[in-house]
Amino acid sequence: MSAVITVAPTGPLAMKSDNPSLPTQPHEIADAVASAYRAGAAVAHLHLRDEHDRPTADLGIAQRTIDLIAERCPILVQLSTGVGLDVPFQERERLVELRPRMATLNPCSMSFGAGEFRNPPQDVRRLAARMRELGVKPELEIYDTGHLDACLRLRDEGLLDEPLQFSIVLGVRGGMAATADNLFSVVRRLPEGSVWQVIAIGRANLQLTAIGLALGGNARAGLEDTLHIAKGELAAGNQPLVERAVALVSSVGRTVADVAQAEHDLRLPRQPVGQGA
Repeated sequence: MSAVITVAPTGPLAMKSDNPSLPTQPHEIADAVASAYRAGAAVAHLHLRDEHDRPTADLGIAQRTIDLIAERCPILVQLSTGVGLDVPFQERERLVELRPRMATLNPCSMSFGAGEFRNPPQDVRRLAARMRELGVKPELEIYDTGHLDACLRLRDEGLLDEPLQFSIVLGVRGGMAATADNLFSVVRRLPEGSVWQVIAIGRANLQLTAIGLALGGNARAGLEDTLHIAKGELAAGNQPLVERAVALVSSVGRTVADVAQAEHDLRLPRQPVGQGA
């Protein structure tokens, strides 16, 4: 059984002052993604930064980053529409017009650390409908148990096509704590046939990623989720974290999916011709 590894190289919060290896500019992100691809990642989950390293939904920066990645490797691109807590939803949702193979769909508003992550219900419905029109697969990020129910309501309204793709996020202040019990409780409730991965933030990253793989889920690795490779030791980039995930996959008796296998396992839709930007 294969496991899809996603690299999340940047994220919306950390800065180079937190870890000097954090890639923020398009060429840095592209280089980091290419290294992660060579290490075994089949999907790149992208957050974008402007010239001042601030989170941005600028379509020009997004397209340049995607193009630079495509020049370096054939990895599958997943754009984050979460972007950053201070970026308005109306700007964030426009990213799907670039028609990446996947993009995040965050179903609910929530407290997020010291800030607020706003995802108004009607805006979420509009974005889900547009992603369906464009053939962009939603990566459903659920930070709490009720977020799963919100996703199932979108499915029942005909806005999401099965099989659903979930990221179970653990460890964000304002969401579920990073515990095995919380992971088990969500996995038990996923619709049959769902595709899922664990996103464990901070110090529980390694343990919960391993548990998720043992349960049959996929894995995400990168500086968005943890800045450290070991206690007190900053990761020297994204590649060591991806290599660690590859080792975890092997340790539970699974194989690492290449891009073609990942495309199949994630059930990515064919995108309609002549739509979108």
